[in-house]
Amino acid sequence: MPAWGALLLLCAAVEAARDCPRPCACHSLESMGLSVDCRGRGLTALPALPGRTRHLCLANNSLTSVPAGAFDHLPQLQTLDATHNPWHCDCALAYLRLWLEDRAPEALLRVRCASPARAARRPLAELSGHELGACGWRLGSPGVRAGVWGDVALAAVALLGVALLAGLLRTVAEPLA
Repeated sequence: MPAWGALLLLCAAVEAARDCPRPCACHSLESMGLSVDCRGRGLTALPALPGRTRHLCLANNSLTSVPAGAFDHLPQLQTLDATHNPWHCDCALAYLRLWLEDRAPEALLRVRCASPARAARRPLAELSGHELGACGWRLGSPGVRAGVWGDVALAAVALLGVALLAGLLRTVAEPLA
């Protein structure tokens, strides 16, 4: 039996090495998936990550942004350490913020911005969509219920529609002379 176990571990190690991005170190997890460690590799861009990535460490690199959709092909990704990078907190980091907000909200407090000046040294969790730049949309501001102004606008449109319908019905209901 021990020989089969050793052979299985060897196969898992070979498989992990085959899929591993070149500058990173990988190892197979018992729970089916990979732990990809890219810590301190001087990365300025994300490497091509294997689809089986479950744990990803990007700490202590030179990453400033994450392309939109960068983790969309990683359905198993559960943990992400993106600390100690010189993040440029603008629209290019909105994807990372939203991903962390959905999957690992506690990590938002550990990811700190290096630039621009309005965001420097602040945790990503503290920045509103407006502070990330003119992205064409806004993230919810802390403490403000999202959708309040949308609800007000919807109510105004509904009232206008009812008034127009009432006017139309009144016009149709009058006998033609």
